[in-house]
Amino acid sequence: MSQWSLRMRILTFCVAVVLAIAYFLFTPPSVDNNAVISSDDDAIARGAYLVNAGGCVSCHLAVEGDGSTNPAILSGGHALVTDFGTFYAPNITPDVDTGIGDWRAQDFLRALKHGRSPEGSFYFPAFPYRSYAGLNDEDVLDIGAYLLSLNPVNNAVPEHETPWWLSRFALVGWNLLADLTGGREPELMTAQEESLLMQRGAYLARNLGHCGECHTPRNGLGISQLAREFAGAQIGEDTIEAIDSEALEEWDRNSFDLFLLLGMKPDADFVGGDMSDVIEHNTSRLTDADRLALAAFFTR
Repeated sequence: MSQWSLRMRILTFCVAVVLAIAYFLFTPPSVDNNAVISSDDDAIARGAYLVNAGGCVSCHLAVEGDGSTNPAILSGGHALVTDFGTFYAPNITPDVDTGIGDWRAQDFLRALKHGRSPEGSFYFPAFPYRSYAGLNDEDVLDIGAYLLSLNPVNNAVPEHETPWWLSRFALVGWNLLADLTGGREPELMTAQEESLLMQRGAYLARNLGHCGECHTPRNGLGISQLAREFAGAQIGEDTIEAIDSEALEEWDRNSFDLFLLLGMKPDADFVGGDMSDVIEHNTSRLTDADRLALAAFFTR
C-alpha cells in the first residue's frame, strides 16, 4: 500500500467519524411518532392548568405598543435581558404565520423536552427546555392542546439580540454539558420524603415550575450549578433570593403554602418585583394539593 493511499484512507476515516458525530449531535431527537394533540375539553382544561403552573404567562404575555403587558394573551414580545443578550419570548398562540398554528404533537415534544424547533434548529436556553426535559409526554401534549385552542394572534416578535459569538450551533456542546438530571448533592430521603407528595413537589419545582432557572446560580457558561440548587442567583442586575433549605430554615409547610397563595412571608412582608407576578399568575392558581406538594418539597 502506497503512502498516498494510506493517507487517503486515514483522511476518509476521520471524515466519516466527524460526519457521524455531527449526525448524532444535529439530528433532531426521536419522539413518539404516534403522539397526537387531543381536542377534547378535558385535555384542554388540563393544559390550561399546566400552562399556569409552568409559568408560561410570565414570559409569553403580550407586550402592547405602549409597552404595557397583557397576561390574558400569549402573543409574546417580552424582553428577557441576560448576560448573554436580550431574548424575546415568542408568540405561542396558534397563528400560522407568527405563532405555533402549524405545530404537531411531535413539535411540542421536541421543543419542550429537547429545545429543538420544528425545523430542527436549537432554541436558546432562555427557554427553559432543560428543566422541561423532565416533563412527561402527557403533560406536554395537554399543554399543546390548550395552546392550540387559543385565539390566534398575529404578532411577529423582534429577533434576539445576542453577541456575534453566540450562535445556535454553539448550543450543541452547551446542551451536552447542561444536563439537569444529575449533579445535585445527594440527599438522605426518609420514607415520607419518598412519598408521592414529595415526588410531585420535586416535579413541580424542578421541571414544570422550573424554579431553578432563576433561583439556582450558574457558572460562566450559563449552566446551572446543581450542587447549589436553589441557593439564589444574579440575573443581570437582579438578585434572586435563595430558596434552599438554609434560606427556608424558619419556614414550615403552612407558611410556604401561604406564600405561594398570597405572596406573604413568615414576617408578614409581601414579596415584590417579578415574583409578585409569579404569585399572581402561577402559584396562586395551583390546586391546594399542588401547593402542599411544593411546600413539602421546599421545607423538607
